Amino acid sequence: MQKSDSIPTRSSFAGDRAKISAWDAGWNVTNAIQGMFVLCLPFAIKHGGYMGLILIVGTAVICNYTGLILVDCLYETEPNGRRVRIRSSYSDVAAAVWGENISNIVINTCMVLECTMICVLYIVVVGDLTTSIDGTTPIPHMAVCIIATLILLPCIFLRDLKEVSRFSMGCSVAQLLVLGMIMLYCFTKISTWQWNKIRFNYSAQEFPVSVGVIVFSYTSQLFLPSLEGDMERRGDFKKMLNWTHLSAAAAKAIFALVCFLTWVDNTEEEVTNNLPRGLRTIVNFSLVIKALLSYPLPFFAALETLEIRLSDIFYVNCNYLIRSKMLIVRLGFILGTLLLAVCVPHFDLLMGLTGSLTGSALSFIFPCIFHISIKRLKLRYHELFFDVAIIILGVLFSVTGFYNSISLLAQQYSDDPDSDHSFAFATTFKTSLEAELSDSRVL
Repeated sequence: MQKSDSIPTRSSFAGDRAKISAWDAGWNVTNAIQGMFVLCLPFAIKHGGYMGLILIVGTAVICNYTGLILVDCLYETEPNGRRVRIRSSYSDVAAAVWGENISNIVINTCMVLECTMICVLYIVVVGDLTTSIDGTTPIPHMAVCIIATLILLPCIFLRDLKEVSRFSMGCSVAQLLVLGMIMLYCFTKISTWQWNKIRFNYSAQEFPVSVGVIVFSYTSQLFLPSLEGDMERRGDFKKMLNWTHLSAAAAKAIFALVCFLTWVDNTEEEVTNNLPRGLRTIVNFSLVIKALLSYPLPFFAALETLEIRLSDIFYVNCNYLIRSKMLIVRLGFILGTLLLAVCVPHFDLLMGLTGSLTGSALSFIFPCIFHISIKRLKLRYHELFFDVAIIILGVLFSVTGFYNSISLLAQQYSDDPDSDHSFAFATTFKTSLEAELSDSRVL
């Protein structure tokens, strides 16, 4: 055995990490899987019909399963039957299969890249939503991004996931407010609902985009090892994960169905665009608050991984120097996300490209590979079947997503007048990400 529950990790240099309750962990998971992608799900129903609804529920089941098996890989069972937590992070699980060197390169790179890009898109989303709240905002997009970054600067003082969970709780409240306002408006139009518009056929051109939106809206695997490790009662983890994914699947399916029935063929890629102007203003303002409250979770996840990798630099005898170096790295990270947000063109499509690779890998493929490798002697046949099937699905999503993203990027830089679909895809990714992404999923 390498290490047990009693051995502290080096992931926090600010002192002992505060333990979190099952509710705190649930708020963080909800933050990750109940994101702005929800607003794009009615568009998935438009192009996928009942297939879209099935995918919304099925993806929740798969991501819940891969989250559970990933955390199960943190443990080994002693001869006396006692389960001991000998690994503390996603990287530790990968190291047990691939070795430490490959794990550090592959897993940590994917994690930091994905979390960084999610942080960047939150800043981009704040800029987009603010400048389009009423269509007459005089502040330039870049200025809004700078203001958002200044608001987010206190994140450099975050010490543990208990503090992050408070932001996640606020984010979830903002999410409920937004969904509630939209659904209330939809129910006022119940007399116009057209149930016959929901079919089993789907658009071969548009539905793959919706598949990516649905899959990446459930990614939380990046945060699960840390959340489970910081819980006061780790035995509640499975129940917490089951309930958060069950509630997410129900909320997303009902929301997507109700919104589609309200606007049917006129359903936009971002459902807020279907709202009347006054309500859209209120919703966009709420989404700005939600995006700001969502930033700390991927920020903390990325910085925790970086600080563990840089522990030899931080680990000196003077606590003042430790904290000073941490603050410099964290400040540099925030400023780096601002720089990318204002300088990188078509970053939304690049996010889709990276998410197709890192998101599917971290949330679908890697957990199942690790589960088969670490627990192979204890797996039942149906568990082995599930793992292999999910790996195949993950590879399929990754390959098709990569191909579609490359094609759409090429269209953006071409003079092809038929590139409207590319713009629609870009809008979907830019205005609807929460954390996603996939990848979006430290530990």
